[in-house]
Amino acid sequence: MSVMQRTEELMGDLIAFPTVSADSNRDLIDWAADRLEHHGARCEVMTDDSGAKANLWATFGPEVDDGLVLSGHSDVVPAEEPNWTSDPFVMEEREDRLYGRGTCDMKGFIACVMGMAPNFATWKLAKPIHVALTYDEEVGCYGARALVDTLARQGVRPGMALLGEPTMMRVIDGHKGCCEYTTHFNGCEGHGSAPDRGVNAAVYATRYASKLMELEAELRGRVPRHSPFVPPWSTINIGRIAAGAARNVIAGQAEIEWEMRPVTPLDTMHVLSEIDRYAVQLMTEMQRVDPTSTILREVIGEVAGLMPEEGNRMAEIACALTGANGCDVVSFGTEAGLFQSLGTQCVVCGPGSIEQAHRADEFIARSQVKACLDMLGGLQRYLV
Repeated sequence: MSVMQRTEELMGDLIAFPTVSADSNRDLIDWAADRLEHHGARCEVMTDDSGAKANLWATFGPEVDDGLVLSGHSDVVPAEEPNWTSDPFVMEEREDRLYGRGTCDMKGFIACVMGMAPNFATWKLAKPIHVALTYDEEVGCYGARALVDTLARQGVRPGMALLGEPTMMRVIDGHKGCCEYTTHFNGCEGHGSAPDRGVNAAVYATRYASKLMELEAELRGRVPRHSPFVPPWSTINIGRIAAGAARNVIAGQAEIEWEMRPVTPLDTMHVLSEIDRYAVQLMTEMQRVDPTSTILREVIGEVAGLMPEEGNRMAEIACALTGANGCDVVSFGTEAGLFQSLGTQCVVCGPGSIEQAHRADEFIARSQVKACLDMLGGLQRYLV
């Protein structure tokens, strides 16, 4: 069986695990650990507190520092779009494309890595190859955060990391961060005819949202010099506002779901300090009427950006293997910034297009799978 055939078979197996972020990924992780151990990898399964979610850390080669991490997230978004033309959890081939939930985001890359595992086992590696499979990237990169914390405690310091998010095999050395929040407003219900006797959570949520938009406008004037991103400034988006029960009832509860895509950590600190200071002002007003009123900003996920850096050896290797003339940046977030926090030199480069992710009839082209396998095979000359 060729590496390509083996990879496609593995991809079909991976797609069949319905690892939607809301559900357990343990079956996939246990299956992958068994396969990689069969090929000689040393595997460690790291579970969360519930035991329902797990990361996999597998190693080929010597127990030394400065190795290479090949990383992918095991979870997928729900396949609830009504216009799927095939079962999203059964891989199907049509016109040299492989269809199914996760084919490009990002079980295609995981299949490529696992398809190369027999090859990794035969290489006389001077530095280790680590395979990292994480959980819950789609809802806040929780698995990668836990993995990085564990590696830091254990003193493991990989030299390089390649994260196979779908980039059409473009080499990405920078992206914005992604910070997601839900702000909860608890006021005091009452009849709409007597607004002074209640605390209208919808009104205070509206004022809070307006402050966020003021901060968003302010961020446009804080563009770092030579920012490579599009748009070049940090952004704020309000995705959802919910409040109240009826038009004639003072709204007792409200919530705002919002996100920030920071270019620099300083922008994150600025926005959070300003919006939290403003929330204290609003809450003081609310508590003059009802002392139990509160505003609480819940952190859904805070993922660091990937900062381009000089002398990035991983970028040099990836460009050499793909034929790229240089690196690009993207505005979507990945787990790469978490690995960078370990001092690891990172790039994002993987098969498939982000345009196909999170939509019905997600697919990956066979040509992209082959290009990824070629890149992974070329790593040998840099690691032996």
